[in-house]
Amino acid sequence: MMTRFPIEEFSSLQTPFYFYDLKLLDRTLKEIKRTARDSRFKVHYAIKANANPGILRYIQAAGFGVDCVSGWEIETAIEAGFRGDRIVFAGVGKSDNEIRLGLEKDIECFNVESEPELRVISQIATEMGKTARIAIRVNPNIDAHTHAYITTGLAENKFGINLEMLPGMVALACTLPNIELKGLHFHIGSQITENEPFVMLCETINRLQDEYESRGITFSSINLGGGLGIDYAHPERHPIPDFEGYFTTFHNHLHIRPDQEVHFELGRSVVAQCGSLITRVLYVKEGTTKKFAIVDAGMSDLIRPALYNAHHKIENITNPNGELHHYDVVGPICESSDCFGQDETLPALKRGDLLALRSAGAYGEIMASRYNCRPFPPSYFSE
Repeated sequence: MMTRFPIEEFSSLQTPFYFYDLKLLDRTLKEIKRTARDSRFKVHYAIKANANPGILRYIQAAGFGVDCVSGWEIETAIEAGFRGDRIVFAGVGKSDNEIRLGLEKDIECFNVESEPELRVISQIATEMGKTARIAIRVNPNIDAHTHAYITTGLAENKFGINLEMLPGMVALACTLPNIELKGLHFHIGSQITENEPFVMLCETINRLQDEYESRGITFSSINLGGGLGIDYAHPERHPIPDFEGYFTTFHNHLHIRPDQEVHFELGRSVVAQCGSLITRVLYVKEGTTKKFAIVDAGMSDLIRPALYNAHHKIENITNPNGELHHYDVVGPICESSDCFGQDETLPALKRGDLLALRSAGAYGEIMASRYNCRPFPPSYFSE
């Protein structure tokens, strides 16, 4: 199913803006439900990927939970209709106010990332007369074979605790007041496009569960995080990620205990392909050795190329069948890193042509800034 861009409608809109294909989002959500059919699997949407209210309401109506990494995300989720008991809360730096908010909303679980945090949650929960349900986030030291900025499960990452520290954390959680230890939490990275790291994660979890069961400790919940990648190069060939392979990997390799829940926190794979950043060509600048297509979108609207050296497929949606030329596609921001693509092969461009930067539904609009005092880009939805 190809995304259809209503060019005539776009021509009257001020660019840049985000466009979301709700039919593709609907198909994606249905595919997640179909492939995560094991009743023990619980899927939470990672709100940090995209917190557009229209997107959130759509995902909430489909029956998913939500994964938050700040108190503001918790408030945003509640406003979108998510129940507190469907919210899990991660993050290495939870403030006292954020912890209080989570307890007030009776959230499903705090994913705890350090001993000091665990002690503070216990203290605040005791003061409030609440019980905090927690999972301990563990770094399994697995290389996810992804970008260093989005690898989160290695021993040297800031997230979670190292494996050798887990026994002490478990013992502490079992003794602190107003703490209910539900399970273990893992997240090894993002944009993972092969199953081997997930198989290795399963093997680590199986070993840990066997070890703790021998000590009489069981976990009612295992949280596997997210991390499933998408095809940025070919969004039309693979508009929906391989959820079948992803969930089957865990079904086949994770030794799930009776009555145990297995939680997933998917973000990019849910929303990335349904979103595109639409921008207009301002000028075609002829250099001595190359051509520049200067567009009105910049790194303030989509920062991933400048931040990660990420690449989004660029399409000329005004003139898709023109003669091919090579361009550096750059924005108007006063930074040399404000570049969406170098030596891009595109149908001939002229002033006023509309371009679509594909696969921008995740970490696009949500990471926009007002750098150079530019306004935030608006968003529009397909019917």
